[in-house]
Amino acid sequence: MASDVGQIAQLLAATLDHTKHKEAEEALKLEEKKPQFSLQLLKIVAADFEPKIRLSAALCFKNFIRHNYVDEDRNYKLPIDEVNTIKQELIGLMIACPPTIQTQLGDAISIIADSDFWDRWDTLVQDLVSRFTPDNYKVNNGVLEVAHSIFVRWRPLYRSDDLYAEINHVLNTFAVPFLELLNATDHQIEANQGNKDNLKGYFDTMSLLIKVFYDLSCQDMPPQFESNLEHISTLFHKYLSYENPLLATDDDSEAGVVDTVRADICEVLELYVQKFDDDFGKYTQVFISKVWNLLSAIGPETKYDGLVSRALHFLTAIAGTLQHSAAFNDENVLSQVVEKVVLPNVALRESDIELFEDEPIEFIRRDLEGSDTDSRRRAATDFLRQLQGRFETLVTNVAGRYINHYLEQGKTNWKDKDTAISLFLSIAAKGAVTAAHGVKTVNPLVDVVDFFQQHVANDLVSDAGEPIAKVDAIKYLYTFRSQLTKEQWQAAFQPLIQNMLSSNYVVYTYAAIAVERLLYLTNDAGARIFGRADIEPFAKDLLDHLFKLVEKERSPAKMQENEFLMRCIMRVLIVMNTGILPFVDMVLDHLVRITNVIKENPSNPRFYYFHFEALGAVVSCGSPQGTSKLEDRLWEPLNLVITDEVNEFMPYVFQLFAKLLELDPSGALPNHYQALVPPLMMPATWESRGNVPALTRLLAAIIPRAAQSIAAENQVQPILGIFQGLLQGKKTEQNAFDLLEAVVLSIPRNSLEPYFKDILQLLFTKLQNNPSDSFKLRFTRFYHLVSARVEAGLGTDFFVSQVDLVQYNLFVQIYLTIILPTSEQLVRPVDRKSAVISFAKSMGDSQSFGQRYVKGWRFTCEAMLKMLMNPPKVTMGAGDEVVHEADVDDIGFGLGFTPLNTCKKSPRDDFPEVQEIQPWVRQYLTDANARHNGAIAGYMDRLSDEGKQALAMYVS
Repeated sequence: MASDVGQIAQLLAATLDHTKHKEAEEALKLEEKKPQFSLQLLKIVAADFEPKIRLSAALCFKNFIRHNYVDEDRNYKLPIDEVNTIKQELIGLMIACPPTIQTQLGDAISIIADSDFWDRWDTLVQDLVSRFTPDNYKVNNGVLEVAHSIFVRWRPLYRSDDLYAEINHVLNTFAVPFLELLNATDHQIEANQGNKDNLKGYFDTMSLLIKVFYDLSCQDMPPQFESNLEHISTLFHKYLSYENPLLATDDDSEAGVVDTVRADICEVLELYVQKFDDDFGKYTQVFISKVWNLLSAIGPETKYDGLVSRALHFLTAIAGTLQHSAAFNDENVLSQVVEKVVLPNVALRESDIELFEDEPIEFIRRDLEGSDTDSRRRAATDFLRQLQGRFETLVTNVAGRYINHYLEQGKTNWKDKDTAISLFLSIAAKGAVTAAHGVKTVNPLVDVVDFFQQHVANDLVSDAGEPIAKVDAIKYLYTFRSQLTKEQWQAAFQPLIQNMLSSNYVVYTYAAIAVERLLYLTNDAGARIFGRADIEPFAKDLLDHLFKLVEKERSPAKMQENEFLMRCIMRVLIVMNTGILPFVDMVLDHLVRITNVIKENPSNPRFYYFHFEALGAVVSCGSPQGTSKLEDRLWEPLNLVITDEVNEFMPYVFQLFAKLLELDPSGALPNHYQALVPPLMMPATWESRGNVPALTRLLAAIIPRAAQSIAAENQVQPILGIFQGLLQGKKTEQNAFDLLEAVVLSIPRNSLEPYFKDILQLLFTKLQNNPSDSFKLRFTRFYHLVSARVEAGLGTDFFVSQVDLVQYNLFVQIYLTIILPTSEQLVRPVDRKSAVISFAKSMGDSQSFGQRYVKGWRFTCEAMLKMLMNPPKVTMGAGDEVVHEADVDDIGFGLGFTPLNTCKKSPRDDFPEVQEIQPWVRQYLTDANARHNGAIAGYMDRLSDEGKQALAMYVS
């Protein structure tokens, strides 16, 4: 029966109370399974409950839609009448809601549009347009929020016929009413000059209109815009210059709506200069002078940061075009650029110093490359670099004069020196600053090492002085890390370590950032520049100090605030490798303590990702006494994560457990792990998508060590039930094969045989339905694994007999169309080796190929000879390879699965006894020929002359 609205509202309220939220979330999960749950949530959003309950319902609705709307193949998971009702109700509801709720419903509409727009929701655009009004900004803002949430999806996409069909579908209905609304809104702004509330509302509409204007133009200029370009340009120009004291804000940090509109316009101008300059070029000149004057007049207050950086992006785009950039090719103009635009925006402001002192972690995140907020400093630097790319000598000389002037002033005023160093950084670096190497290429007209020694090095080593000057020195090293030789680094490394002992948060954090990136640095051959030998003498003290900095804070949120410290800990552990064994207990004490604190409230995904990579580095070093000591130390804290259901940590914990088991694959399953087996068999454990890869790996690591008890306690069937579930999803079919291979390798034939026909039936069904190449590769690998395991009672004849149970002689079709052609495509040496062994055993010992499939014997022989011409060289892990962890900004944290690189699974060699494949084949076939009284030599008549000659090498 359907759920009760009041009851759901009570549960939503309970989720906001930290003492009740666990139970409430569990109860909501049960409600989710009842019919019409999504519609009940929308009723709560629409009703007059407390605002926080309505917001909670909107958030819950968005998450429910994300996971339950469609499957991977776009099939609806909800009943069709529920889907249709959602589409009918959602737009009107969103328009009527307050802004915080609008945001959540807008996200939900985006998710629905991702799967349904436009072919299954072709009424949407007409529905939106029909709601436009000439003079009700509340309604228009709601409609435009919806439009923006759908159209913004086009921005990052590559052009395709489908995408253009969708955009044209929208433009045909939307573009003309949209332009009419743009004009109507402009008239309303004129008419409401003196009415503050209305004016603010219509300016919000204008801001949304310009964002949607960008969405509609992001792939190509709409023809409806092209024919109105002059009028649109005039309108944009008007709002770049618009002033009205009613809309000014008193707060120095909160951007006013007029500045938001100006920033939106600058973003559109940047797009039009980059993409449509042929048509738009004739209007560009007025915008250049307008934006230039704007930048020259704007104050340093943080409320203007967004506008300044957008305006600078526009000028950067101008400097990037051939025809417009010529205006800057003049010493006087460039002096004006540096003086009026670059310097004011790279100089430190009071607000920066306040941030440095009051919110140091925020200062660091903003200051580092690639933070979320666009900083003025970065935008000004990009502008100068773009100009320098065009006029290198001129820009270097002009900027050089200002650098020298500020260095001179800097002898008595550290802020001026900071400005000089920032300016030097902008002209010294060419191209992007990369996360892996810092600046790869530098301006040939400057000497970065000499500048460091003359002007910066002293701040790195001096005990006195301003903390920001120290940060500048460390940041300089960090930025130009690739430009220093090993010898130069050896001189700079000790002072860098010393700065970790600073009492200033930003100084010690920047020192940790620089040390971590230096230890990550590799030369062109991929070898570390600073390795274990360089840090071994002081690694223990360094780690101890870093841990103490992290553990200074006692609350979970504060302890995990500084991911940079944890990243440095992780890197030192990776570089030290087994060098940590003498003090591994100290490291584990700290890591366990941190785990126990932060699991109470996981709040910084970057921190805990690095934390678990650090644990992985310790686990992967193993321990000279075997893994039991590690297992004993880690079992309790890691198992607590599972029993307390700390969902954010679970995929990491499963990977660590799996790695511990894989390090010693032969032993019996330790008692601790016996307790994990029953919950692993529960379908509910597998429901969370992010858990699946790690759970699969853990179960695949448990199976070989618990094979006897699994067979004895009839657990093969539930494991194969999990396999069947994983096989159904495109994204989990590879995991299904990982599990299946573990079963085939470990479970005795008599326990496996009752299920083998069903396994094949499932696989063949997928093979019929246009399978992916990766599926065919895994199926082929599975076949070879079974076919080569003759000693375990499997082998080719067993496989053929099982296929006959599905359909007599189906094997011929599978072998000819899938297995033979796909075997050539196997890439990994261990897989190619397995295929050659499987082919050789089929030729030497399979009755099916000896008598029943006479041609098949010839095809198998030809396939094997072809693979032997390019024999697989099996190289197992080469010890100390550089571990590249994921670039954390690329990981979709919290949404999916994040692999731990320090716990990577080593490639599995299922036939380690076969080292040299060619002599093994020769020996095997010679022995088989003797075993079968020369029959194999007799089969050679089936081959062509070339084939006979080639095989003669192997059968004497």
